[in-house]
Amino acid sequence: MTPRLSALAVHHFTAIGASLAMLALHEAFQQDWATMALWLALAFVVDGIDGPLARHFDVKKNAPEIDGVLMDLIIDFLTYVVIPAYALYASGLLPGWSGWLVVLLVPFTSAIYFADTRMKTADNSFSGFPACWNMVVLALLVIAPPWWVTLGLVIVLTAAMFLSLKFVHPVRTERWRALSLSVAVLWTAGIAFAAWTDFASNPVLTALVAATSVYLLVAGIAQQVWPARNAKQRA
Repeated sequence: MTPRLSALAVHHFTAIGASLAMLALHEAFQQDWATMALWLALAFVVDGIDGPLARHFDVKKNAPEIDGVLMDLIIDFLTYVVIPAYALYASGLLPGWSGWLVVLLVPFTSAIYFADTRMKTADNSFSGFPACWNMVVLALLVIAPPWWVTLGLVIVLTAAMFLSLKFVHPVRTERWRALSLSVAVLWTAGIAFAAWTDFASNPVLTALVAATSVYLLVAGIAQQVWPARNAKQRA
């Protein structure tokens, strides 16, 4: 296969995410949250693989007429924001007025974040919470906390999108990459298994999803704090 055909194949692979988003949205409208979660988990896997493939086959050089970054952002806004926001509203995780608040607030603030040219840090992490609402919703479907905990978490993470807090990219952030990628794989496997079993009660699985979710949320902030402490010690 020529370099151009390989690059085009990567773009087509990325575009699969749009079809997976439609399948997830269909299941959300049917209120089949388990199947929705499976499609979103698969979209999460595609999103994690297409970036390294794009860099390996140098799509910017070999198929420059297609903007892979723009296509990825369009698909991510569907799978990371729109569908999860609807799921928060319609699944019962946030009933009544809280559901209406979130279904309007999350897309509004996430659109601003997605358009911010400062969303990436020098080490390929994210500056501010990267609007990964799909991960939040899937974890909440497993953990099933009280509604007020869910609402508080959503409000805190919405504010965190616009704070100078670092959040790791499991694939692209070099520091702790092996650990972060392993945790992300465990998280994805846990979500997929929970969805496959229709979110049946499973304390061990709930603990696994909770622990891996906490790591992915705080790893970048820990990386911000630790160098500062080490610098003080050297001083």
